[in-house]
Amino acid sequence: MCAFDIFVIAGLPLSWRISSRHQRGDGAPLTPADTKQLVDELYELAGRDPAEFASLRNHDEDFSFALPGVGRFRANVFRQRGSYSAVIRAIPFGLPDPAQLHIPEEVLGLARLRKGLVLVTGPSGAGKTTTLACIIDRLNHERSGHIITMEDPIEYIHKHGTCIVTQREVPTDVATYQEGLRSAMREAPDVILLGEMRDHETIATAVTAAEEAQLIFSTLHTTSASSTVSRIVDAFPTSQQRQVRIQLSIVLQAVVCQQLVPSTDGGVVPAYEIMMANTATRNLIRAQKDYQLDSVIASGANEGMRTMDQDLLRLVAEGTVDKDTALRFAAHPESLAAHFA
Repeated sequence: MCAFDIFVIAGLPLSWRISSRHQRGDGAPLTPADTKQLVDELYELAGRDPAEFASLRNHDEDFSFALPGVGRFRANVFRQRGSYSAVIRAIPFGLPDPAQLHIPEEVLGLARLRKGLVLVTGPSGAGKTTTLACIIDRLNHERSGHIITMEDPIEYIHKHGTCIVTQREVPTDVATYQEGLRSAMREAPDVILLGEMRDHETIATAVTAAEEAQLIFSTLHTTSASSTVSRIVDAFPTSQQRQVRIQLSIVLQAVVCQQLVPSTDGGVVPAYEIMMANTATRNLIRAQKDYQLDSVIASGANEGMRTMDQDLLRLVAEGTVDKDTALRFAAHPESLAAHFA
């Protein structure tokens, strides 16, 4: 089995995480000289100049690289206590199988949309990039058009299917997400994948692009549909928030929130909250009643919706996740516990 994350940290032997379990190698603890040498070797594998990182004081850097016959890797290089460190994520060659990853059809079916904004959210390491890669792959084999991705860094490589696929890496191919998004609008796009909406300028450009009949996929580090809407609106000055709510209520098509939950077999399984935009959700967004979105989602099963706690309840009923674990990952533990009483 491939290590999901590999840790290069001074004071510890080489360490890794498989599923949700951390393990340490048997070797001696790495010294600052060891970690610098390993980081330099990572830069060499990626064909990058380590001097660029050395000149970035108090910053980190992301990049990807490939090892023939092994897989692709995403590296985050940073400093801690004055020494070089890195966390390396392993990404197998080829695209993931959504069935093996338990990605529901309601999520994959978002590939059928023709315009608007779709957000996949969750904490770091929750599998957002993988979910988006599966949606893009389905889209790439079920319709025609031009797909443009902007990622930091590129993780999954998409071959041209029935679509033309253009992949741009930030900052290697384009300086920023905002610049790449503005550029993409002049490149005859049908679908745009924006790796992350990091600031209100990028969010504003993405919303405008969605208004212009583009289909935009992106991510945020939020844990629910309601917090996603609030995060987007709060990124703007107060004087603009009313207008942003109106725009968002028009262009937002779906919010998928996901997290990886330890399963009873020792692995992890994804749990999802899915909000599909309908008349009720659009009205609540315009009326500044984000806190009521949970109720609409909970009652929207016939439209493909589910809350995070509903999905955790399903996983418990299937025997995939135990009750205590479900409660730890629940949005409303007390309410979920009542179902187990």
